[in-house]
Amino acid sequence: MEKQVLGGLQWRINVPNGMSKELDPECSCYCKPWLALKSLVGGLVARVLRFLDKAWALGVSEPKKVIHGFKVGIALSLVSLFYYVRPLYDVFGGNAMWAVMTVVVVFEYTVGATLSKSINRGTGTFLAGSLGIGVHWVASQSGEKFEPIILGISVFLLASAATFSRFIPSVKARFDYGAMIFILTFSLVSVSGYRVDKLIGMAQQRLSTIAIGTSLCIFISMCISPIWAGDELHRLIHRNMEKLAESLEASVANYFRDNQSGYPSQEDNSKKTQAYKCVLNSKATEESMANFARWEPAHSPFNFRHPWKEYLKIGALLRECACCIETLSGCLNSEKQGMEHLKGYLKHASMAVCSHSCNVLRELSKSVKTTTKSSKLYLSVGEMKFALQELQNALKSLPTQLILEQVLASQANENKSTTKKECAPPVMEVIPLATLVSLLTEIVARIEEIVDGVIKLAELAEFKAFNEEKIAQNQSTSNNQRSDNPSCETEP
Repeated sequence: MEKQVLGGLQWRINVPNGMSKELDPECSCYCKPWLALKSLVGGLVARVLRFLDKAWALGVSEPKKVIHGFKVGIALSLVSLFYYVRPLYDVFGGNAMWAVMTVVVVFEYTVGATLSKSINRGTGTFLAGSLGIGVHWVASQSGEKFEPIILGISVFLLASAATFSRFIPSVKARFDYGAMIFILTFSLVSVSGYRVDKLIGMAQQRLSTIAIGTSLCIFISMCISPIWAGDELHRLIHRNMEKLAESLEASVANYFRDNQSGYPSQEDNSKKTQAYKCVLNSKATEESMANFARWEPAHSPFNFRHPWKEYLKIGALLRECACCIETLSGCLNSEKQGMEHLKGYLKHASMAVCSHSCNVLRELSKSVKTTTKSSKLYLSVGEMKFALQELQNALKSLPTQLILEQVLASQANENKSTTKKECAPPVMEVIPLATLVSLLTEIVARIEEIVDGVIKLAELAEFKAFNEEKIAQNQSTSNNQRSDNPSCETEP
């Protein structure tokens, strides 16, 4: 509050006891900067706390990333011994820094990525160093006048050729980092060799330190809680199948307002409806994981020449199915909807198609997850096709049903003049339902393509048959029972 006085304004503030207190102008001049500084510090502290809270949540949800951080710390601590231990420093000298730089640049999240960068860095450094030393020897034999000219021309030609090779798709996919290291190393060797006398010794020390750094990264990445790119890709594919099933089931159930579909809350239903978006955004991750998985040795159920390309084909089919589900979700959420009694006529058949389609997707996910051939897959596909045929037949009989209903209503009203006008079915009310059936048909077709892709993957990857796995489990169980109860064995 304020009060007009002679010579200006007098400011007063309210205190908790109901009285007012005069505010000193000089005090307010000091309080404003203090309050601004206090709010600034408080805002920074709040941001730091929010960041720490998000980091803690990320570490709890994905502990592998925390382990990766510790692995990088261990590698850097070990490679730093080349500086801390005097005998090692006397051998390598300042070139020991290349080992530290190699660990920082090469160590990646997955084993495949680490192997890819390590091999690319080692190969690129070796080839570029060898060519650099050879070009330096040829230039040095040409005399001081032609030496810089030969070095400059060689740098221009090889750097241009290596840079152009990075645009070739096959090179860019697997050897892009190696080409970049080749350009860097050859340029350094060629330029520094013009002023350095002991070029071969320097190149040998740098190559040895880089080899030590890459070997250390590979050893730690593979021996301490390894994270395989193949496992990550395998897990991503079967999870995407489950997400498509959840999204399709939630979208159709939400359209028909089916409250008995297992969705306890509207928020949970909304999350499941939008699950297909994760599948649409997974292309880059799938391609990266498949590229790194080719570098990995045989591990778990995956052989050295595992058909990783088939995972990319299945991922592309999953994204096509996700696009159809996105279109379906947009149509189901549009303003123009069919009449309730028309929706009720197709509800049972539509829910049956949705249910059987989701069963097929979950069966495919289970087959990929366990690397076994499903015994229920063909039965589920047959049920899905039969349910789709029933839905299409229900849509074809929809105009006849409408006409019969309208004729019965007109006979009840005993108004023959209006019967002829009302016999024509409301086309605008049928179009949304026809769109629903059309999109469900397209989704079923996409799921059939996914089934073919998974069957081909199972053949190439040699998935175990369901009966073989069951027999093996029964044999192991019987062996365990015999070992626990030796008295059960028959006497001769």
